[in-house]
Amino acid sequence: MLQDEIKKAVEVMRQGGVILYPTDTVWGIGCDATNPEAVKRVYEIKRRDDSKALICLVDSDARLSRYVRNVADVTWDMIEMAEKPLTIIFDQAVGLAPNLLAEDGSVGMRITKEEFSKELCFRFQKPIVSTSANISGEPTAQTFEEISDDIKNAVDYVVKYNRQCKEKHKPSSIIKIDASGKFQIIRE
Repeated sequence: MLQDEIKKAVEVMRQGGVILYPTDTVWGIGCDATNPEAVKRVYEIKRRDDSKALICLVDSDARLSRYVRNVADVTWDMIEMAEKPLTIIFDQAVGLAPNLLAEDGSVGMRITKEEFSKELCFRFQKPIVSTSANISGEPTAQTFEEISDDIKNAVDYVVKYNRQCKEKHKPSSIIKIDASGKFQIIRE
């Protein structure tokens, strides 16, 4: 079941499609983070201004390093010590869709440790957009059941895995780190 769902989700994203999938935090709307057209669709589905950057998930330190220049050494310690999912905003993203990035060229990335999203990122071999499955400005859905039909009907594929989970999840912590290692807490 898990492998079949991952295979189908990867296939949809490789064709430029958008998926709805479970992550290490809340359910996410996802796509190939290197595909500007797919990223544009995510903004349209969320009805979100594209001046607001989107977060990406990756499966490993090595993959993160391919898409960010100048990762400060302290970053790796923070990732390792984090007790809950941690999104880090990095300056100087490279190789990602331009419309995914903030106006200053920064990007939020998170190394996921959750089974499904980690394996999905590993099999896809690129960063995957991970933005909460809600219309911009509306409350974040805590479970699959809370996701609006507008979102479910707008994506190309809805992952079947973990839909029955009733556990409430919270968005990740967010910090911004520059190349020198100076950091700022954005969301705890």
